[in-house]
Amino acid sequence: MPSFVVNGIKKALLEVQDYFKFLGQIARGLTSRPVYFRDIVEQFEDIGLGSLTVVLLTGTFTGMVLALQSGITLDKFGARSMVGQLVSASMVKELGPVLTALMVTGRVGSGIAAELGSMMVTDQISALRALGTDPVRKLVVPRVLAGIIMVPILTIIADAVGMVGAWLITTTQLKVAGSVFWNSVVMGLYIQDVWMGIIKPFFLGFVLVTIACHVGLRTSGGTQGVGRATTNAVVGGSVAVLIMDFFVTKLLISLMY
Repeated sequence: MPSFVVNGIKKALLEVQDYFKFLGQIARGLTSRPVYFRDIVEQFEDIGLGSLTVVLLTGTFTGMVLALQSGITLDKFGARSMVGQLVSASMVKELGPVLTALMVTGRVGSGIAAELGSMMVTDQISALRALGTDPVRKLVVPRVLAGIIMVPILTIIADAVGMVGAWLITTTQLKVAGSVFWNSVVMGLYIQDVWMGIIKPFFLGFVLVTIACHVGLRTSGGTQGVGRATTNAVVGGSVAVLIMDFFVTKLLISLMY
């Protein structure tokens, strides 16, 4: 095996090892004092309210295009009235959680990596340590808590506006009665689907924020390093969201269905 392949594998394994060590530090920060309530509230606002606009737009237009495409396909089988059932199952179980997490990764993940990376290259992290402040408790734990709590809330909002968008398209473009659409939505959703759509965002929010923080705190090389960290955070976070989505979906299916 060529040496550059071996070196690449070693580097990847070391990165994974460092990431899991970082998760251990986060666990200690979550379960011990001090707790920085002001920073937590600020991150709730930044990650939650700051991402609301992009999530609203993403959810609305995803629901609209899903209804439009589904209507064309279902017309072939004379089942246009079942658009609501298809859209609701797709949005709640899969598209809502994943698209919301990807949008938050693009907006929040890049911001976290850039902010923490800038603090690293300007020695602000070292200054915190010199003052006796744990950077993980001060900078990472508030962001992780905000990600775990706000991503599920944003997902619920995305699902809701997605269904409204699908209803608008179904009634105006597909000429299906609104009552038929909403009855189809109710028929197409089971309680297991709702739980799956609520549980998955907790894991997705955790992984996207922790990867962004990990990449940010490992930044080096000045402003160019900050740029690389931002790119790596978005790419790595997006891939991790998709991988985590698969494994969590597989686990929930085995437990609930």
